[in-house]
Amino acid sequence: MSRRSVLRTFAGVGALALGAAACGPEDDAGATTSTSAGSRHFGAEWDSHVRTFMSWPALDSVWAEDLPYVREDIARIARAIGEYEEVVVMARPGQADAAQRACGSQVEVIPLEVDDLWARDTVPVFVEEGGKLVGVDFNFNGWGKKQVHKNDALVGRRVLAEYDIARSKAPLIGEGGSFETDGEGTLLVTESSIVNANRNPGKSRDRIEAELKRALGVKKVIWLAGVRGQDITDAHVDSLVRFTAPGVVLVDKAFPGTPPDVWSRSADQARKVLRKATDARGRKLEVIDLPQPDLDKITGAGDDFVSTYANFYVANDSVFMPRFGDARADDRAKGILQEHFPDRDIVPVRIDTIASGGGGIHCATHDQPGKPAA
Repeated sequence: MSRRSVLRTFAGVGALALGAAACGPEDDAGATTSTSAGSRHFGAEWDSHVRTFMSWPALDSVWAEDLPYVREDIARIARAIGEYEEVVVMARPGQADAAQRACGSQVEVIPLEVDDLWARDTVPVFVEEGGKLVGVDFNFNGWGKKQVHKNDALVGRRVLAEYDIARSKAPLIGEGGSFETDGEGTLLVTESSIVNANRNPGKSRDRIEAELKRALGVKKVIWLAGVRGQDITDAHVDSLVRFTAPGVVLVDKAFPGTPPDVWSRSADQARKVLRKATDARGRKLEVIDLPQPDLDKITGAGDDFVSTYANFYVANDSVFMPRFGDARADDRAKGILQEHFPDRDIVPVRIDTIASGGGGIHCATHDQPGKPAA
């Protein structure tokens, strides 16, 4: 959820402690803390998945009259991914039956209290440690207390308990959309989204980097500046730059002729950093542009509309990308993704309401790595 307006907030956000602070001591029973650096492995999204997690949006206070339409988008994504791998949609108990009808029999809907659709940020980041799966809970706090998400703050521990996966409580506050890895020890992060007083007050970038290395088992962190205060996430990396293979990244690029703004300047800064950077194995990065559509030709609308193709999702044998309605740009993006994922189906999906709310397909999904069921 990368460019959602910071103005669409709940009243009284300061009155509720979120993330780690929202939980009493009993809520952390059984959780471990970060282990020594290097003993964990944070795999790439293109590794095989057991399932994809998604969430059924519930908040009238956020979506208002768009709630039925954003649910249609979520159901459309779930059905599409369900053709390739198991999909689990978490829905409030009173909404689970309706979610199941919308998503169809190929998707599993489980009753679990959620607030909104942003599973990328609320479901833990999965790592492998000692041959076992561990969910690293980054203590979701509503993107720096910009919105109240009382249930989403607890999704991490609840979904891990539901699937009997070990939980590790990170010493940081962050979101899954903040992190992009090549699966070989390199992590891309925007500084704006985590070295920020609204998540980690008093912590320096060096300290946060060290804690990320321990929590995720990565060896090198490449920092991008990002953008502060212009969207609810403070500019997550997953709408800016994505790995397609070790040593290869796609970078969001504004449509030609678009006047420069904070987002295009952020992408330019990222491009410069990445072209000079080396990954955890010492390789130079190949940096490739992923151009946006023409905003005059897209079918969606809104000041918060996220028109980047970079927020794609890699699932088993497939890649899911947004279809914005600019046929030439959609086809160009599909061709670029096909070139980089030649053995996978590239599946465009219409997500106009999700995009108008500031997010994309990657924001709405979260992969659980592992061998899929037979």
